[in-house]
Amino acid sequence: MIRRFVRMMARVVTALLALIFSSSLALAKPDVTDVRIGVHPGKTRFVLELTEEPAYRAFTLPDPFRVVIDLPALEWSLGSKRVVQGGGLVQALRYGLFAPGTSRVVLDVAKPVDFDKVFVLPPENGYGYRLVIDLKAISREAYFARARTPLVSSIPLPRPQQASIPVAPPKPQGDTRPVIVIDPGHGGVDPGAVGQTGLYEKDLVLAYAKELKQQIEASGRYRVHMTRDSDVFIRLRDRMRFAQDSDAALFISLHANTNRKHDLRGAAVYTLSENASDEEAAALAAKENKADAIAGIDLSDQPEVVSKILIDLAQRETMNQSKRFANILVDDLRKIGPVLRNTHRSAGFAVLKSPTVPSVLVEVGYLSNKTEERLMRSADHRHQVTGAIVEAIDSYFEWQRTAGPS
Repeated sequence: MIRRFVRMMARVVTALLALIFSSSLALAKPDVTDVRIGVHPGKTRFVLELTEEPAYRAFTLPDPFRVVIDLPALEWSLGSKRVVQGGGLVQALRYGLFAPGTSRVVLDVAKPVDFDKVFVLPPENGYGYRLVIDLKAISREAYFARARTPLVSSIPLPRPQQASIPVAPPKPQGDTRPVIVIDPGHGGVDPGAVGQTGLYEKDLVLAYAKELKQQIEASGRYRVHMTRDSDVFIRLRDRMRFAQDSDAALFISLHANTNRKHDLRGAAVYTLSENASDEEAAALAAKENKADAIAGIDLSDQPEVVSKILIDLAQRETMNQSKRFANILVDDLRKIGPVLRNTHRSAGFAVLKSPTVPSVLVEVGYLSNKTEERLMRSADHRHQVTGAIVEAIDSYFEWQRTAGPS
């Protein structure tokens, strides 16, 4: 009897283990093991190597010219082989999650291009499956003269769901605490700046945002929402709309910068202005405002909300409050470490253009500076910077309670 029971339990355990193993295999995502760009006479070849045969949808977008490749949700096991620089017709590339169930690769191209060939090679000679895309240059006239239809695989690829749009949580009845919205910049297919050691801005600022949320909530004086709490892509206008729908009293967008001058370091705070305070602020705003284009979104039928909004007079009071908070924050950041000269700067950042929510963009430092990148990786620096932001938030709302906005 005991032996029969043991054998029966062994069969049950074996069946359960088999079920668990098969379920884990079913949930496992295809893995990208390598990304390569080759320059050949008359064409540029892009190769994506994977562990499974991929379904794909490839298409091009104009102004700026881009090649977009949609794939199923993938794991990107590239490690130190991360590729961000291009070659030939490809100037740069990005890859990551674009929407639930959809990974996206975006290639910035130097000029209008067309697909020469798109095909998949089977595994052989130590290589996995390879999605091969050959690009050839064409004239601008030829590009707009032809029908631009996506190239799709024989394996069906579902249309991408709508990119993640954050929904403002309902306000608890009777809770009058101010709402702070924290916006970790970039995310998903948009990595933001890349440090000298390969650190992505999107990952760095998400860690800072989570620490900041924890510290603010610990005070008990505020409610905190985040535009994203994972590695997802969110459009600029959706970040701004989330702050408005949350009835936010303050919007703080966290970023990290890069510069060709690798000795440049220090934090900076930016607010919205019709006229940029300096050339670097204007260049930074122009770069940040391209986030939607970077993710491969077709902007041809969109209003100019991303890059050329005329600031309405109704925003004036909001802008004044933004500047007030920025000045307070600059003073607190200066206490803990280096800041840029003219630390409070201004330019036409799309993500700061809410007409009702005071908003600032904080650059916590420069990823292009080895010393500062190493510092920003540390938990101690993260705690100090977020602590300074919390102090500035307290001072700002104390000013509102006592003096009130001018």
